[in-house]
Amino acid sequence: MLNFLWSGMIVFSIIISVFTGTLNETVNAGLNGGGEAVKMCIELLGIMCLWNGIMKIAEQSGIIEKITVVIKPLFRALFKGVDEKSKAGEYIIMNLTANLLGMGNAATPAGINAMQELDKTEKGKDNMLLFTVLNTTSFQLIPSTLIAMRASFGSANPGEIIVPVWCVSAISVLVVVLCSKCIKKKI
Repeated sequence: MLNFLWSGMIVFSIIISVFTGTLNETVNAGLNGGGEAVKMCIELLGIMCLWNGIMKIAEQSGIIEKITVVIKPLFRALFKGVDEKSKAGEYIIMNLTANLLGMGNAATPAGINAMQELDKTEKGKDNMLLFTVLNTTSFQLIPSTLIAMRASFGSANPGEIIVPVWCVSAISVLVVVLCSKCIKKKI
């Protein structure tokens, strides 16, 4: 379905550019945009490798374990019926920890595994909704991808967005948790 949508948008853009006389600009923008996308991917790859390495060091040094100690009470309060020592619980805690540290890509495999494990349990359906919205909004201490993108676009101070990200993340997490609890009661 998305293939048709993207193809339609491209064809529509070309048709409009032919009728408005801006075909050359449209073609140049497409070519330049493709080159810029590849350049940005390479720059982000370096940052992602750095942060994944830091995450591995944090894991081996025991910092991740210390962070999970902080997350476990929150986990118990939110995920009723899921044992923190079960596979689902471990994957959820691992995912939340990775998201907290701004490692969205490192969180993805744990998130997929958590959903598969939650799907096997009878209380999993309710917790799957909550986990999905928490994973989507995730509070981040270090928004590394956003900082990397700002740096790649030449921001003078790419880290200045940390406090606003904390505020917005905290509000969005609170809203989705409350909404998911309300939805859960109605179901």
